[in-house]
Amino acid sequence: MATAAIAAPTPLRTDAHAAKPVFHLPPQRPQTPNTYFKSPFNPAQHIAYHTLPERYTMAELGLENKGISPIGVSEPFELFTPDAVRTMRNEVLSDEVWDNCRFASSIAACQLRGMAPKYAKFVYDAWTHPETLRIVSKIAGVDLVPNIDYEIGHVNISVSDPGSTNSAPPVVNWHCDSYPFVCVLMLSDASSMVGGETALRTGTGEIKKVRGPQMGSAVVLQGRYIEHIALPATNTRERITMVTSFRPRDPMMAEDSHLLTVRPVSDLDELYHQWSEYRLELVEERARRLVRRIRERKRVGRGFDVWGVKKDIQALSDFLKETEANIVDPEEYRVKDETEEEEVKKEEDEDEGRATKRARVA
Repeated sequence: MATAAIAAPTPLRTDAHAAKPVFHLPPQRPQTPNTYFKSPFNPAQHIAYHTLPERYTMAELGLENKGISPIGVSEPFELFTPDAVRTMRNEVLSDEVWDNCRFASSIAACQLRGMAPKYAKFVYDAWTHPETLRIVSKIAGVDLVPNIDYEIGHVNISVSDPGSTNSAPPVVNWHCDSYPFVCVLMLSDASSMVGGETALRTGTGEIKKVRGPQMGSAVVLQGRYIEHIALPATNTRERITMVTSFRPRDPMMAEDSHLLTVRPVSDLDELYHQWSEYRLELVEERARRLVRRIRERKRVGRGFDVWGVKKDIQALSDFLKETEANIVDPEEYRVKDETEEEEVKKEEDEDEGRATKRARVA
């Protein structure tokens, strides 16, 4: 990792509206899925992993008291074969995904979200396969599972302007992720790319850079706890990365995911369904284990653990409150079309004019 002087992060807007941007496609956009999908995901054919990459600890990043694992970030490592990457690109750049799963926000110009498994079965199978989970977990230093289906195969796209031939802007601006761990997979040919590293803000405020992965390679990052940015790349027309988010498999481990950065770029009906389901399942399992402990203490003749039980119940209550707090009124994030935006602006102007007139009369 190297140190570099990089502009300070811009504070994130929390009131951004999801919107389908005006955005030109990467070169050589593939055809629809039925024309190319030939075989299901097969780890023997599609996984390319072979060596544990170099990893940097949270302590080395000055963040030793944060996170769910001592591992902060990995160097790039080979994960999927070229054949797997081609199939993934074809799925996520299909008409169905582009028309139904495309968003923009204050931190990214173009994102594709929520396509798996409905529109991207190969992508879904690749990221949920036990061998893939074993690899990602080994590198992360903690047993992980995908957070929710909606966060499997999230795609960030950066494409240079039509008049430019060699530059792609940052894929995503400075941010911390909504979920504990992410695995970032490169879907573009980065063999001639210059730049494009991931910059990390350490606990001391220093900026560290991790080199960008090549096509089919990936980086594992404890992104919920490390502020980071994908730096601009030159000598390339596009930079397309796929991100899958993970949480601990153990339901008793700390789980402080939130929806702040993903709410504005999501189908909230689907996101809230999946968010509520998995969070309530965690509460259910934690409560079930608490009941078993209470019963076991009574069975062996031990007294009731007043303060221990109160502490566990309070933790369940706090977890439920945090779950509820992240379910924001969809109206605040509803996508407005251009006509509706114009009408709202006209009404605001009329209200302002009436207020000004009343002030003059007074």
